[in-house]
Amino acid sequence: MKSDRSWLPNSTDLDWIESVSAPSHPVLSDVEKDAEPDGVPILDRASGRVLAALAADRRRIVEVGTAIGYSTLWMALAQPPGGTIVTIDPDRNRTLRARVHWRHAGIPEDQITVVNAPAMEAFKAREPALEGPFDMAFIDALKEEYRGYLEGIATRLSPGAIVLADNVLWTGRVSGARRSRPGDGTSALRAFNEHTLTDPRFAGTILPVGDGLLLAVYRG
Repeated sequence: MKSDRSWLPNSTDLDWIESVSAPSHPVLSDVEKDAEPDGVPILDRASGRVLAALAADRRRIVEVGTAIGYSTLWMALAQPPGGTIVTIDPDRNRTLRARVHWRHAGIPEDQITVVNAPAMEAFKAREPALEGPFDMAFIDALKEEYRGYLEGIATRLSPGAIVLADNVLWTGRVSGARRSRPGDGTSALRAFNEHTLTDPRFAGTILPVGDGLLLAVYRG
């Protein structure tokens, strides 16, 4: 049957999807509330559910951009027994808040390792915690550095690994649906998307979920 291209999912559809999904862990709601007062940017809940679904059979995950641990928690709760996550963020105050949330959610301390350093420096310094191979990677940090993160991660991926990056539509600015400003990250994100989706090392696409979620599989 031919689809109606004039139709796009709206808030009613998203609310319905949420209503039929498994209830999210209560600590995830706590993190959402914690993020509000000082405007900490966190993942959209629908994107969190995508991360969780993909993390369900992934044993070694690397994340760039911890903030207060929201996306990390989505993945950690879904991982199989024995799974681990290495998450990178230079902001110690935020990662301390993240650790509190993980502890409240019952995440074992040895499941998540925090690297408190700028990601590009950590990759160049050959931080021991970042030794590969990883079978999943999630990028959600400085938009101008997305391509650098990808290159730092790519050498540490196993064949078939999944790479995801958030905010790749940048509230419509990347596609041109909304006006962008010089230096707002739009040109960097657009270049990152075009590079990754045409890179022969990966097979990928962009999911119109949340603020845009790039999904790519590493061919190896």
